[in-house]
Amino acid sequence: MPSYKSHRYPVEIINHCVWLYFRFPLSFREVEELMLERGVVVSYETIRRWCAKFGQAYANQLRRRRAQPGDKWHLDEVFIRINGRQHYLWRAVDQHGTVLDVLVQSHRNGNAAKRFFRKLLKGLHYVPRVIVTDI
Repeated sequence: MPSYKSHRYPVEIINHCVWLYFRFPLSFREVEELMLERGVVVSYETIRRWCAKFGQAYANQLRRRRAQPGDKWHLDEVFIRINGRQHYLWRAVDQHGTVLDVLVQSHRNGNAAKRFFRKLLKGLHYVPRVIVTDI
């Protein structure tokens, strides 16, 4: 956790400014205006320094808190047209509705399905209990 010593603003204000900047497509001046509307006078340059100093640590904490997907996955493919050509959109969702992965391919065959599964399972340290498909 980064040190907030020698900062004149409370930790909550610093965290909120950093969160606003990284969560929404806002400029430093827009974050400054939002904070001013809430009665907090802080310059955009101060917000820029906070984001440079605390941004990476804040992002690392968010990544760590990401929940593990459920053990029941639903897989589906949909026909879509891109520039007049037919493609296949493969999508995997867990039982909570969290999108696990999406892949667009021009082919719909066994190799395409295997490629989607490999991409989906890559980097995971477990396998789902149940996989539901409409095939």
